[in-house]
Amino acid sequence: MKLQLTRPLAFIDLETTGVNISLDRIVEIAIVKINPDGTQQVKRKLINPMMPIPKGASDVHGITDDMVKDAPTFKQVANEIKQFIDHCDIGGYNSNRFDIPMLIEEFLRVGIDFSTDGRKLVDVQKVFHMMEQRTLSAAYKFYCQKTLEGAHSAEVDATATWEVLEAQVERYPQIGNTVESIVKFTGEDDIVDFARRFIRENGVEVFNFGKHKGKPVTQVLKEEPQYYDWMMKGDFPMNTKQKLTEILNRTLLKKG
Repeated sequence: MKLQLTRPLAFIDLETTGVNISLDRIVEIAIVKINPDGTQQVKRKLINPMMPIPKGASDVHGITDDMVKDAPTFKQVANEIKQFIDHCDIGGYNSNRFDIPMLIEEFLRVGIDFSTDGRKLVDVQKVFHMMEQRTLSAAYKFYCQKTLEGAHSAEVDATATWEVLEAQVERYPQIGNTVESIVKFTGEDDIVDFARRFIRENGVEVFNFGKHKGKPVTQVLKEEPQYYDWMMKGDFPMNTKQKLTEILNRTLLKKG
């Protein structure tokens, strides 16, 4: 069974200065876009993060300050990247928890609203962990019977992720062979914010942390409006603040 695409599926892999969505920055992005006819397009960029790359991060991905000192900033390439993945569903490895939130955060920092509304988000790691519980290199070895050479190169990892998903579709008929069926299988087709500060329960957005955990967001905003100000001033990702504002605006519209 082959994966069937109704629109392009863009596999994204990022290398960064660290893993803090709010504070760290992208140093490399690779996108492998698979078109419905099976053709591929690749875009790879080194990016100057405008901050020092910690040695621990360089030890993982091999990218140093010297390598990116003449590279463009994210602001300089943001529109090009956005246009490349316009009208695409998005795939990746642990992408729903890291790569996509990090990318959205970078877009928001430069004033670009990159929405995932209407897109399917295929996290290959989610399928893998539900089925086999391993890492990307092990997944590549397990599904593709090949050793992953050059792991932590963004383009290598993004391409390997695409190959792993193709092999998963072949191996697990229960996940289906469409982006829609895979996202439904992994249960990640209804994300509110990528930091999971909010989740949906029976179609209602509720808090997923703190003293209001389990309470509807709209209820808290009505009963304790200062909580909105506290979150907006707090150390939350911009994507979380954006979604909170959207919920607040909807609540105010209903009042009107």
